[in-house]
Amino acid sequence: MSEVRRVQSGSPWEDAFGFARAVAAGDRVLVGGTTSFRGDVLHGEGDPYEQARTAFASALEALGEFGLGVDSVLRTRMYLTHARDVDDVGRAHREFFDSVRPVSTLVVVSGFVDPRILVEVELEAFREVPQGAPS
Repeated sequence: MSEVRRVQSGSPWEDAFGFARAVAAGDRVLVGGTTSFRGDVLHGEGDPYEQARTAFASALEALGEFGLGVDSVLRTRMYLTHARDVDDVGRAHREFFDSVRPVSTLVVVSGFVDPRILVEVELEAFREVPQGAPS
């Protein structure tokens, strides 16, 4: 059985809700819902493009804890509060992932835990795990 490794980002919601920013098990690394909050500061308030850029950068930082980067991303999910923001969030996504072209899902939702949040993202990545090596 593969070892499971978890990474925290310092988000206040991780402790309050009992979750990790990212979890690696075997050859998969999952990065949970990531917003443009860094600590208790929301970056890009009112700007879906900046919120998406900040959220993707934070999610990729979590992958970096496992020695992974953008090239290992297989799937992205983007959740938006407004359909009008699709182009802005799509532009931010393209800036990060155009060279790797992961499968992607974009969903419009009714809202987030903080109404200033316009975008939340998730990543799924693949990593090589040598035979017999702990993950």
